[in-house]
Amino acid sequence: MKKMTNRNAFDNEKYLSEQAAFIMERAHGAEKLYLEFGGKLLWDWHAARVLPGYDPNVKMRLLSRLKDQAEVILCIYAGDIERRRMRGDFGITYDASALQIFDQLGEWGVSVAGIVITRYEDQPSVDKFASLLRRRGVKVYLHRPTKGYPSDVECIVSPEGYGANEYIPTTKPIVVVTGPGPGSGKLATALSLVYADFLAGRKASYAKFETFPVWNLPLKHPINIAYEAATVDLGDFNCVDPFHLEATGETSINYNRDVEVFPVLRRILDKASGGASGYRSPTEMGVNRIATGIVDDAAVREAARQEIIRRYFRHSCEYALGIVERPAVQRIQAIMDELELKPEDRRVVLPARGAYAAADDQGKGNQGICVGAAVELPDGTIVTGKNSPFLHASSAVILNAAKRLAGIPANIHLLPPVVTASIASLKSDVMKRKSVSLSLDETLVALSVSAAMNPSAQAAMEALVQLAGCELHLTHLPSSGDEVGLRRLGLNATSDPLFAGNKLFMS
Repeated sequence: MKKMTNRNAFDNEKYLSEQAAFIMERAHGAEKLYLEFGGKLLWDWHAARVLPGYDPNVKMRLLSRLKDQAEVILCIYAGDIERRRMRGDFGITYDASALQIFDQLGEWGVSVAGIVITRYEDQPSVDKFASLLRRRGVKVYLHRPTKGYPSDVECIVSPEGYGANEYIPTTKPIVVVTGPGPGSGKLATALSLVYADFLAGRKASYAKFETFPVWNLPLKHPINIAYEAATVDLGDFNCVDPFHLEATGETSINYNRDVEVFPVLRRILDKASGGASGYRSPTEMGVNRIATGIVDDAAVREAARQEIIRRYFRHSCEYALGIVERPAVQRIQAIMDELELKPEDRRVVLPARGAYAAADDQGKGNQGICVGAAVELPDGTIVTGKNSPFLHASSAVILNAAKRLAGIPANIHLLPPVVTASIASLKSDVMKRKSVSLSLDETLVALSVSAAMNPSAQAAMEALVQLAGCELHLTHLPSSGDEVGLRRLGLNATSDPLFAGNKLFMS
């Protein structure tokens, strides 16, 4: 098992310089460039995990660098608002994510032209959301489903198709069209504006910014395979762009959906812009220059392989929870087999399972269930923990790790009995909870209380920041309180797809 690399494999400044210059080059000659922005604007942890050294906020830094020339249109699909779709990476709904992105853009000094609710069909919950935004002074636009989409190009690019959409006025030459996640309606919004500008006699163009797959890395590069691993639930797969190969003789990588829709998309774009767009392939539509920032290919390859293993655990757990179906698990297993990877190639897996196996009756939680955990510290040291009548395994391993990082002896207690007893009494006597064992979220609060009177607890709490980006594994699915705590600490957490007991409700 290889130690996770700490090498800086990505040069953010070089990438920013190349990326900004290429976007400005693409914008040259048009009054408007509508740039569809895929992926996450902020906290792109997938990219940070597969590209060691990558700033997860580098896209927002890019927009901030271009802010004198660029503004943003934020899209959200009405159906995501109606069914309260959740973002698994942040644990919030898509509509809440849209509000968060709006605020974050303002904090970075990037102007927002408005929020577009796409494929709107008079849903009451959507009307309520739109009213909330308008009362807060946000410009809101409603776009209904595009008539004729996806195959009737004559209808799509007509007054009844894109022409029926409300126009969104903008003031800067580059208009970034983005959203909180896939399916937000970014493409339809961008192309409807290209069409509206064409009808008004303005020269507009379209381009796409998508980080993965990386078009100028090999098809089977682990970075590109890691993208497939991240999207097995969508059924995406990478492929050679046949249009680019035919037009230029050069091999480039794209993913299946972009290749499949390109012939229709090119016809739509040509008609919407009033002539040939000049694009011969999906690759030529893109502006991504992420590969220019890679300075250590070996480190990137290893980081991508580790991400694939994390995705294996994630999809296996999602299958156990009923979130994804069996084909997703079969696809990620096939990817693991292709790269000859095993779950145990993740360094924290075997130590966590060892902690679980070593637990005796006295080490079990107050429901008689053993759970083991292991975390890899920045120096490569692996610390383990297990649950007890008073602590979840996640809580135990984090306290043990904090002690190690702060140089505190293992026999020093960070949580005084008076604090844990008080919380246990609250949970059992007031909240009527059967389990009084502290989840990680509760443990972090208890640690902060203890820090006010215990210098060791204060030192441990200050050491927690060093856990951001560290690797952690649990032998059983985490509770909601553990999951929240792990996310807040910034750990790369995985678990075996096992439930901690026979109870259907995990508290």
